[in-house]
Amino acid sequence: MDAITYVLTTNGVLFLISIIFWKFPPKKINNLYGYRTPKAMQNQQIWDFANTTFNQAFLKYSGFGFLAALLLASITKVALRWEPMIFVALSIIVSIITTERAINENFTDEGKRKKK
Repeated sequence: MDAITYVLTTNGVLFLISIIFWKFPPKKINNLYGYRTPKAMQNQQIWDFANTTFNQAFLKYSGFGFLAALLLASITKVALRWEPMIFVALSIIVSIITTERAINENFTDEGKRKKK
């Protein structure tokens, strides 16, 4: 498989998923679709906040990862093996960390919004 096809089927699919999450966020707390952590599922207010925050971060970081992987694929002379997957993993990990930090900054452990 050539490098561009590999990037399109890994990083491109991840970016497409992030667009779908951004365009069609989950409305109600569920166990199937959305940003699901115990803290995010405490109440509807945290659920909405967490999914909005995650979807924005996921769209941004998966887009950066997709562009970086395309750039890498276009300038490299050797076959890519694991390199695009690093961008996939980083996109997901950074989006989760960003969301969890935002939840902890804005909500108490009991699920109430912090006063600023």
